[in-house]
Amino acid sequence: MIHGPSLGIGAIIASVVIIVVFLGFQGITNQSELTLEPTPQIQESGPAKITMNTFLSNGSPILGDVNAPVTLVEFGDYQCHFCNVFFHTTEGSILENYVDTGKVRMIFKDYNIIGPDSVAASHGAHCANDQNLFWEYHDILYSNWTGENNGWASSDNLVKFAQEIGLDMNEWSECMNDQKHSQVILASNEDARHLELTGTPAFFVIGPDGKTTRIFGAQPFEVFENIFEIELEKSK
Repeated sequence: MIHGPSLGIGAIIASVVIIVVFLGFQGITNQSELTLEPTPQIQESGPAKITMNTFLSNGSPILGDVNAPVTLVEFGDYQCHFCNVFFHTTEGSILENYVDTGKVRMIFKDYNIIGPDSVAASHGAHCANDQNLFWEYHDILYSNWTGENNGWASSDNLVKFAQEIGLDMNEWSECMNDQKHSQVILASNEDARHLELTGTPAFFVIGPDGKTTRIFGAQPFEVFENIFEIELEKSK
């Protein structure tokens, strides 16, 4: 049920499927070992220039205090098994202990590596963002996850989710039909490739001094907590 798509497959899906997925609209890596690694230094030149915009642009609205000293960036796919595991086992504790207390702000970025429904779900969330309900749509997607490419994120279900969180359906449907946010989703996928990500979820913790720490996979809360505390010490 859980596949391990290559980076090449992810590139094809992100650049091709996003163009065709809504024409009829009215991959997680199988990680046996989760690792924690520092991200490479931000590059000033080269084929894939990494800047702070690579982490912060082309994503969700900020969740939490916009002036929080520490930033958590998640690259995820709404069909991803381990992204769903993170949402249900770890994200709640991060929100309660760090986001809601103003210590950490959170950003979600798309990395669509599993299939067409992943891209459709990303569109749904960004169209919900036009009505200031991105995170509500994000949450209802993961709350209804049942697997990869099995239809739970079909266009019919995406409509149902939009109705359940109270979106203006005329505005949301027009946004979906127009593929209004295609370029943002494509750019987010490109950011993930520049960062040489090969699976989801992948996280970057950015401290007050701009230092970034990369975390792979659905790590337990304690892993995030340890890094947050180290970075928060720098802001005192």
